[in-house]
Amino acid sequence: MSVHRLRLPATVGPQLRFGLESWEREVRGGLRARAGVVLDLIPREDFLPGFLLQPSAGDLAEGLDLVMHAPSAQVSAGLSLLAVHQEASRWSQELAADAPGAREVLRRDLKRYFTSSLASRWPQVQASGVADRALRSETLLRGGVDALLATLVPQWRWQAPTLHIPFPRPWDVDLGGRGLLLVPSYFILGALLMRRPGKSTVLAYPVYRGDRPAGATDALGPLLGRTRAAVLAVLRDPATTAVAERVGVSIASASQHATVLRGAGLVSTTRMGGAVLHVLTPLGAALLHGDATAT
Repeated sequence: MSVHRLRLPATVGPQLRFGLESWEREVRGGLRARAGVVLDLIPREDFLPGFLLQPSAGDLAEGLDLVMHAPSAQVSAGLSLLAVHQEASRWSQELAADAPGAREVLRRDLKRYFTSSLASRWPQVQASGVADRALRSETLLRGGVDALLATLVPQWRWQAPTLHIPFPRPWDVDLGGRGLLLVPSYFILGALLMRRPGKSTVLAYPVYRGDRPAGATDALGPLLGRTRAAVLAVLRDPATTAVAERVGVSIASASQHATVLRGAGLVSTTRMGGAVLHVLTPLGAALLHGDATAT
């Protein structure tokens, strides 16, 4: 997904870049050297070969193993669809033919790209995924599936049993009883849909990023104090008004401390009707873990 993002012109979707401009400037140059043959599999169009999408992978190593052991028929089918969007390279033709060593080249270049372009940002990517999951879980518990689907992305519209997605191109996703596997993505600009025979449909969507942090120089000053530190600590587990109960203060006091923490960029707050959900930002998590390099 990040390679696909880098292949798009810098002018595409400026309202959806979510503060990743500095990362894009850092890694956009020399993309071929960073990504190698991975570029041969990712066109500029809204398409990715299905065998590269492994939503069940728990980490990079497991994802690479799943790609390496993807059925040959699945790889060939994905590359056939890819040929509609761009001319096949010599290496991708070898991959389609399951030539010896072709998949090892892909594993090598995927690992090299991750190390050179993603590893430094990965803790932030993971923290954003945790925050997104907490938000979606809270929404599901409070409002059910309808509320969850209706609040995935502001521009999307849920009218049971169809999810209407306007960007990057109009999609009407009819769940049709197959189920939907939601995959938050740190780098996606719009949506990516993958239908799987006999399995639930996969829908990748932009991860929730929370509020932009305020300037740290002015905002971190008020963070001294035992109560405020306790509020920050209990938010290792995302919470609503329960944060007041956990710390043993009034709801008003907890809200005041959460406001200061949010202004310092340590906490993100999402409103859901009359309730709010507080989660740690990557900076807040790094502060609690004593990881000064993440700041």
